[in-house]
Amino acid sequence: MPLIKLQADGRLPRSQCPRARSSGVSLVEILVTLVVTSVGLLGVAAMQLSTLRNNFDATARTQASVLAADIVDRMRANRTVAMTHGYDITITAPPPTAPTAQAGRDLREWKNTLSVLLPGGQGGVLYDDVTKVVTIAVNWNERGTESSPTAKLMAFSSTTEL
Repeated sequence: MPLIKLQADGRLPRSQCPRARSSGVSLVEILVTLVVTSVGLLGVAAMQLSTLRNNFDATARTQASVLAADIVDRMRANRTVAMTHGYDITITAPPPTAPTAQAGRDLREWKNTLSVLLPGGQGGVLYDDVTKVVTIAVNWNERGTESSPTAKLMAFSSTTEL
């Protein structure tokens, strides 16, 4: 075992002192830790944003499905008129302005609800006499407004027997 010479005042030389060799965390280590933590937090924020977007899209799809079922229920409640094409309307047609019959009121309420609950929401109804099947089509813009270049036109279609 080597002998260590003490200084004149009885202390160990600085090179032999354990505290002098490991005197804490360096500035470089702190900066590296900050960079790694920042990248991790940015990743968490990106995942949160993606989750919010996907939840909005899922909500819109659910609304489209529920609204398609809504008009079918209205048609079943007024079956005789529905089977004589009283509920037929194209996707681009505006809702009836002053309907007097129940079918017109149903279509007006349905089309207005589509435009309120879905961005750029539109819907159409077509009844087929031969198969006794009604087709409901719902269109809306996903992730944007009607005039936005990033808006993606989504379509939902449902067929059912009356």
